[in-house]
Amino acid sequence: MKIRATVLRRVIAVGLVAATAAGTASCASSSDSASEVNLLTHDSFALPQNLVDDFQRETGLKLNIQKSGDAGQLSSVVSLTPGSPKADAVFGIDNTFAARPIEAAALEPYTSPLAAKGAAEFAVTGHEDQLTAVDRGDVCLNVDDAWFEDKGVEPPTSIDDLTQPTYRDLTVVMDPATSSPGMGFLLSTIGRFKSKAFDYWRGLSGNGVQVVSGWEQAYNQLFSAGEGHGSKPIVVSYASSPAATPGTSAILDSCFAQIEYIGILKGARNSDGARKLVDFMLSPAVQAALPTAMYVYPVQKNTPMPADWRQRAPAPGWTVRMDPNWINKNREEWLTQWRATVKP
Repeated sequence: MKIRATVLRRVIAVGLVAATAAGTASCASSSDSASEVNLLTHDSFALPQNLVDDFQRETGLKLNIQKSGDAGQLSSVVSLTPGSPKADAVFGIDNTFAARPIEAAALEPYTSPLAAKGAAEFAVTGHEDQLTAVDRGDVCLNVDDAWFEDKGVEPPTSIDDLTQPTYRDLTVVMDPATSSPGMGFLLSTIGRFKSKAFDYWRGLSGNGVQVVSGWEQAYNQLFSAGEGHGSKPIVVSYASSPAATPGTSAILDSCFAQIEYIGILKGARNSDGARKLVDFMLSPAVQAALPTAMYVYPVQKNTPMPADWRQRAPAPGWTVRMDPNWINKNREEWLTQWRATVKP
């Protein structure tokens, strides 16, 4: 989704790609654009080096990785430079920000022939050829089951439970104005409770919910199962987080489907190489590597999942899904209502 600013995978990524070449501060700095392809991505991007090597060997292209903050920062950079991109392709803009680069006409259309195997189901309505879905990182409430067992208290099993007195002062969430998963959780409540979403937030606020700026602080410092062994046994994170944190589980009745996309930047010096990179991200090998490399779910159907994920981090059967255009249209109004209700 950091944050997407910092998702769990930013902390526990396997096989980080360290392939950024010197001189890739902008696509224009490449000395031979036909032999290189430049990818602009978020700080959490990670793939096994052997897959990057395979791409370079099969295409004859050198892959340069330029990391630039989180999903929101990526969206801003791309949207402010239409036609004069800093790379050939961008990976990591999610569906909470996808409408911005599309409105800015900063993307070059492309439909991968591999998208029909699953990715197409997550395309932006009306702009299906602008961004290609690569992975899902479903935002969900996470529970420290070991903490509740130790205290002899039944853990919550639904998002509805968090307003009950039993769970007073036990939950930490993120500010949706500063956190991608924080925004995802706000959207999940809007999708689940509709017109009563802010009544729910009023109940959360009255029951002692703590609001912090980002996932790093919430999960690693305040969550009782996190690195800091904090005092909060309920936290907003991802459905995949329990795969990396034994003794925890996700509440799957209110997850928001956060989708990450790859797109070709308008004005790319190597648009042909960028198209090959889009296809590469949808390939069976990359899709199968995503769970352990970046702690996300693949979008391509029938992609094998790690055995322990099926037990500890199953993908939600139902998620809140919203069109990025709808999110973009209503974001500021929802944030204004949220601030008036919660007053973080």
